[in-house]
Amino acid sequence: MPITILPPSAAPLPPVLQHDDSSDVDMSDDDIPETSSKNAIITPGQAITDDPQWMRGHGTYIPPSSTTITSTVAGTLHKTNKLLSVQPLRARYQPEIGDLVIGRIVSVQTKKWSVDIAAPMLASLPLSAINLPGGILRRRTAVDELNIRTFFSEGDLLVAEVQALHQDNTASLHTRSLKYGKLRNGLFTSLSGAGGGILSRKGGVVRSRRQVFTLNTAAGEIDVILGVNGYIWVSKHNEANKESKDVSITRLEEGVSETLYSSQNDELEPGVLREITRVSTLIKGLVACGTRVDEDMIVRVYEGAIELEAEEKSLGLLEEKGSGPKGVVEAVLSRLSG
Repeated sequence: MPITILPPSAAPLPPVLQHDDSSDVDMSDDDIPETSSKNAIITPGQAITDDPQWMRGHGTYIPPSSTTITSTVAGTLHKTNKLLSVQPLRARYQPEIGDLVIGRIVSVQTKKWSVDIAAPMLASLPLSAINLPGGILRRRTAVDELNIRTFFSEGDLLVAEVQALHQDNTASLHTRSLKYGKLRNGLFTSLSGAGGGILSRKGGVVRSRRQVFTLNTAAGEIDVILGVNGYIWVSKHNEANKESKDVSITRLEEGVSETLYSSQNDELEPGVLREITRVSTLIKGLVACGTRVDEDMIVRVYEGAIELEAEEKSLGLLEEKGSGPKGVVEAVLSRLSG
């Protein structure tokens, strides 16, 4: 027999936001009711107000044949004059000009690449926005378009900078600097929920701090790249990157070599692989604990983890708090705070 789906009953509206023609609603934040204050969570489908003087913003909608503003996401209510919006707890990364991001090539087109940077829409990397092997500064020709797959192909990882934002909110990337380009000899980590939203503001990559740095480990130096879009890359230290920082425009031809777009990884020592995995695991633990992710915090937690591993009493503490990334970081943070 057919199944009949009954419409849900209407939820009661917050008392302050209910329509009342006899009173003028004050626009101050003090009048936000407790059910929709900054500390309360609004669930998807919850009615906010039916007063026509309010306008709906992001995270809200008005059902057909109705005047009730309803939430579409789980988050907190924000009022801007007469505009009501809901800030989600978790959201995808919103690109901004100048952001350092890590992306993965999704498709190769005639004159550009489509790159996944954890944003609502795919970013584009034009062929004219990369450095050609040999440091050749010239216009791209039809031959370069035919060889476009030799530079980046599907599945390749790269680090780039957001150069521009289009009207449809899609980002345009560039890798003209020698510190950008294809990523090799490392481990990729995706931090879920770190690209935007309220929860990611409490933890995740700090935008205003240095995002590319070298960490001294027991097995040698390793490079850490913190993408503001929640993508992390930990790899073996590349001496070529250190030398390329001093390359000027006149020496660009010497700085760009054929290995810039090589997809062949070098053979890494077991000790380097172990430290790369350790740093990546600690970064995951920082996000799980809701702690910020920047150079200073990573260095402190790494040094604390090394000390814990070297002491037998600290190893017992790790067993008590758990052997996962969150347990390790909690043990290190408690040791640092104590």
